[in-house]
Amino acid sequence: MSLSYDDLPLWSAPFGLTLLDTIRMKSNINVLDIGSGSGFPMLELAERMGKTCMLYGLDPSTEAIEMITAKKTLKEIVFAKIVKGVAEEIPFPDEYFGLITSNNGLNNVTDQAASLAECFRVADKGAQMVLTMNLPHTMIEFYDVFEETLQKQGMTEEIEKMKEHISEKRKPVDFLKELILCTGFNIRTINVDGFKMKYCDGSAFLNHSFIRNNFMDPWKSCLPEKQTEQVFSIIEQKLNAISLEKGELVMSIPYVCFDCLK
Repeated sequence: MSLSYDDLPLWSAPFGLTLLDTIRMKSNINVLDIGSGSGFPMLELAERMGKTCMLYGLDPSTEAIEMITAKKTLKEIVFAKIVKGVAEEIPFPDEYFGLITSNNGLNNVTDQAASLAECFRVADKGAQMVLTMNLPHTMIEFYDVFEETLQKQGMTEEIEKMKEHISEKRKPVDFLKELILCTGFNIRTINVDGFKMKYCDGSAFLNHSFIRNNFMDPWKSCLPEKQTEQVFSIIEQKLNAISLEKGELVMSIPYVCFDCLK
């Protein structure tokens, strides 16, 4: 029983709490959560909306499907189902959902415009759509050190690869706003917020399991394999020097929450 309490991913919590605060609760609707990951806020939303609603999660990962299914069983959540699929081809009929959510999920789709067009298609008339996404200056403190290190190594091509990675995964607010409006949704509010992730030093940051599992491979993919170890050794030294000077290492995580209406 105690395992059912330990299900809130640290990274998605600040985004998800803002998303939950933005939702206007409504009975007797179908709800779609895109990119449900490990199940937050999908399962929390299912419990809050109760038995008159049906919550569908959509995720392409088999591991996510298995994890959410296990949590759903453990928590005895009946009115929720996780479906394998992608946002570019949502496997539901037109005007099926009264609420669509995505907690930092649309950052990771292959085609954001196609995904939003699909959201518009499956949204019922008057449906709410709430999206959270982290923004380009996410962990700017790390990326500044990364770029400075590459510059000193004369690795201009690798700097461009790093910037392309940021641009691909994290779009500016104005870009996202225009994309949503072009899809046909109206935007009621745009809430820009953020939080901090603090570390004792650079070594702790780079060895944090969340960083290793979610960021390290994309960072390393920007570099020639034979120079990866050297570059990250320099980065670690610089981050440790910053933390020694300032007493801690702080990473900024800005994000936006869009409250939209069809």
